[in-house]
Amino acid sequence: MRDTADQKLVRKLNNNIIIEVLRKEAPVSRANLSALTGLNRSTVSSIIDELIQGGWVRETSFQTDKIGRPGLLLEINPQGGFVVGVEIGVDFVLCLVTNFLAEVIWRKRIETNPEDGQVAIQQKAFELAGEAIQFGKKECSRGLGIGIAIPALVDVHDGVVKLAPNLKWENVPLRLIWNQQFHYPVFIENDGNAAALGEYYFGAARGKKDLIYIAAGYGLGSGIMVDGKVLRGNKGYASEVGHMTYDPQGTPCSCGKRGCYETVIGPRAVIESVKRLIREKGPDKTSIKISENGRNTINYDAVVNAALEKDVIAIDALNDVGSKLGLVVSHLVNIFDPKMVILGGALNYAKDFILPAVKRVVMENALQLCQEDLEITNSDLGQEASVMGAIGLVLENLWQM
Repeated sequence: MRDTADQKLVRKLNNNIIIEVLRKEAPVSRANLSALTGLNRSTVSSIIDELIQGGWVRETSFQTDKIGRPGLLLEINPQGGFVVGVEIGVDFVLCLVTNFLAEVIWRKRIETNPEDGQVAIQQKAFELAGEAIQFGKKECSRGLGIGIAIPALVDVHDGVVKLAPNLKWENVPLRLIWNQQFHYPVFIENDGNAAALGEYYFGAARGKKDLIYIAAGYGLGSGIMVDGKVLRGNKGYASEVGHMTYDPQGTPCSCGKRGCYETVIGPRAVIESVKRLIREKGPDKTSIKISENGRNTINYDAVVNAALEKDVIAIDALNDVGSKLGLVVSHLVNIFDPKMVILGGALNYAKDFILPAVKRVVMENALQLCQEDLEITNSDLGQEASVMGAIGLVLENLWQM
């Protein structure tokens, strides 16, 4: 029995290897697959025959750049199945459907209110995912699974949200709930980790195994990958960069502490910085209006737009937040020595100001040896990094279910 189980495990691993090579290198022949994977030709041919029969892979045309008998080229069958990705944010739910090639074929985003509570928000997410599944069935017929990204400390083994401070959720068995609702394999991941995976699978970090992803939105999320694997720590709660302490006497944070980096980096921090600078320098020094007709009008987009129009207070506010983010990145670069640091989330909208500030502070504070081939860049996937990472988790684990 043990030999049989071991053989099945090896077969599943080889399936994954072949599928991943096809994703990156297709179209390729069976002979080239053997060379690229290191598997012998008979193993490759046997697995490919099964994958074709299962509708996962398809033959395209004959190889034309080869002397002798040409081989049939192979590629992923996009209609092999669909994946649903869901991001449950603090004030939104984003849902995507991709085909088996991880091409987005449907997307929808709705606004939510964290004060509505867990049950109401999940019901809205269920309705959105239900729409997604119905669309996926029309396009690809076979559902492969659901990946969920959420700003929370997640027990990925059991699929439990242990704590989501900005949502005020605690000990929610999310995988069980969603599995019972839709009867698909479900994968739950912290949104920062998911975003790092998204960039690793499909975005700026393809081919780079050591990376750090940092995104500022309502909170400050992050994900760290070492040698192609998410760094999880002892209990799976690593990479909570947003809750490192910046000022022990600072602003109260949703986690219960004071002065976390999350309170001084992000859109809310930019707005607070603008308000402070207007008080210090006077409202005549900026085009930004804090209030109009008795209502608050200042928002993050307005600040960025003002900065693009050379508004000095807006630029100073963005530089201030970018410098603090640069200090965080400097610490992480010294600790983890990554190949790439990716900046994502809402700060991407202000990348013309944030990225130069981060690079400057890192250059001043990180160890020179750690900077030698370091690349600091913006996210390729933007606001969809986390949800694409959740989709990647489903595809990566397809033959391990």
